[in-house]
Amino acid sequence: MSTSLLNHAGPVRWGILAPGAIAHNFAKAVQASDTGNVLASVGSRDLGRAREFAASHGIPNAHGSYEALVADPAVDAVYIASPHPMHKEHCLLAIAAGKHVLCEKPFTINAAEAREVVAAARAQGVFLMEAMWSRFFPLMAALRAEIAAGTIGELRMVRADFGFRANYNPESRLFKPELGGGALLDVGCYTIHFASYFLGNPVAVASLATKCGTGVDEQSAFILQYDAGAMAVLSTAVRTNTHYEADLIGTDGRIRIHASWYHPVRATIHAVGADPRDIAFDPPSVGFVYQVDEVAACLRAGKRESDILPLDESIAIMETMDTIRGQWGLTYPGEATA
Repeated sequence: MSTSLLNHAGPVRWGILAPGAIAHNFAKAVQASDTGNVLASVGSRDLGRAREFAASHGIPNAHGSYEALVADPAVDAVYIASPHPMHKEHCLLAIAAGKHVLCEKPFTINAAEAREVVAAARAQGVFLMEAMWSRFFPLMAALRAEIAAGTIGELRMVRADFGFRANYNPESRLFKPELGGGALLDVGCYTIHFASYFLGNPVAVASLATKCGTGVDEQSAFILQYDAGAMAVLSTAVRTNTHYEADLIGTDGRIRIHASWYHPVRATIHAVGADPRDIAFDPPSVGFVYQVDEVAACLRAGKRESDILPLDESIAIMETMDTIRGQWGLTYPGEATA
């Protein structure tokens, strides 16, 4: 069991599993946080790489295996930064060691894996959350409050895109099936999380994809429909630049979240009968800081999951992505049936 299974006192001591590019952003966020978070340890299969990462961020402990990292008594919570297909294995490793877990998006490869990880965390009594960092920006809560107040009437449509241009390389993680490649899992998950935050779980899904030479999706578009008839119109790509803007459209107005919407700091409300009104927050020094603060707040409150991103919602989002991939006939090597 974790050393901090009840209301956590003192700083949250973080261990980083897999010191890749995204782990540098996380380390900077822990250092930027003012809510009591510290970098305690880092683990890699390559001890030299772990030591190099530790030196670059002032981390006191470096380990040459993931097993050693999760066994480190100086670690309260583990940030999983490994490639998509390894998320389940590494989450289960940390959970079995009694550590709290923040797992980089996408939560897992499919919903079956997500359910397995969630069940393990609940059985062990540790905290678990998907690291969908954009969800925790203050602007997101402010916009949901505006919608709840009826500022734009009934929300009827959500629109969002997330696509960037990468050169095709079959050995890149973006295009390699063995690494969970493709636009949907890499950045399309942002758009589905966005729609889920405002509309919940869809009742119907329709999608199309263009696949690249390795068989994974290089761009796609999908429409989600919800109980009351609202819809989300979403698109994603790793070979096409998109606008990076999002819209919340209601019966009495709309809200535009300006680029880049997945790093949300400014929106404009266009309500019927009113002048346009901006809502803005100062951009954080490091975007990941809000999710780091959320984990710390949950641990101090004795919570095992976040109210902002509940575990059942992460599972439902994986189910939606399973449905989308099923429509394309896209599966990954060694993938169990979801």
